[in-house]
Amino acid sequence: MDLEKKLLEGNKRAVARMISLVENRDPQAFDLLKKLHNKTGNAYVIGITGPPGAGKSTLTDKLVKALLNEGKKVAVIAIDPTSPFTGGAILGDRVRMGDLSTHKDVFIRSMGARGSLGGISEGTSAAIKVLDVYGADYIFVETVGVGQSEIDIVKNCDTTVMVMVPGLGDDIQAIKAGIMEIGDVFAINKSDRDGAKKTAREIDAMLDYNDSDWRPPVTMTVAVKNEGIDKLVETIMEHRDYMKSNELFEARRIDNARNEIVELVKYKVLSHLFDNAYNEQMIHRLSENVVKRTTDPYTACEEIIVNIKN
Repeated sequence: MDLEKKLLEGNKRAVARMISLVENRDPQAFDLLKKLHNKTGNAYVIGITGPPGAGKSTLTDKLVKALLNEGKKVAVIAIDPTSPFTGGAILGDRVRMGDLSTHKDVFIRSMGARGSLGGISEGTSAAIKVLDVYGADYIFVETVGVGQSEIDIVKNCDTTVMVMVPGLGDDIQAIKAGIMEIGDVFAINKSDRDGAKKTAREIDAMLDYNDSDWRPPVTMTVAVKNEGIDKLVETIMEHRDYMKSNELFEARRIDNARNEIVELVKYKVLSHLFDNAYNEQMIHRLSENVVKRTTDPYTACEEIIVNIKN
């Protein structure tokens, strides 16, 4: 299969193969991404995050359908917990969007988090590029749902939708830093439940401390009943327009690119360090010396850095 040609033609099998290759860190895939990088940057990337049980998959399903009704081409990356046996995605959010999986203008991929604590997979950035080349107008990235450590999503998306739900202790979450600070748009899902308005008021009160000119809107939705979806799409587009009209869109993408470069450098440095037998022996020796108190972790770190430089 000519991956480059097929990707540019929007072939779904080529997209699936390419994402598998980047997940497995195949050099062939990254060589191709280097070549196709000038074809990326066209898709608008929307992050869907929030606590487990908030109905993120159902909400994503409805948002995708709303955009399809506008004639858009949409892709979804659903990050799931990882199987300790196969490394694959356990929950398979793609199953929840079964009726979308065969749509000609939709591509859905479940990706295992593979131990990542930030709510997304290590291969997410590369997968987004693949789907951009594929020709998606919008790419949704739905996180695994891990709570307050789930902040890496903002490093990959243009707009981040924070999905909350009444009855899961969100009144406590609302006063905490961390994931509550990354939402560009808030959706109170399952808002037909008791306490939904209270949750919305608490989040709105928290936003009084927001020092940005953009005040994240709080939208009430009931995804299973398709209620509030059009309004949520509208608020996402309002954020997009705000970002572009205030020159913040490019600034965010520059920040995201910087984060990606730094993460790639970290990976390359660590790979160089741990894939080298001599370095592994040195680390073992230094670890023993730290335990014996003949050296300390800080001095050991400095010795390793000097060794890498040389």
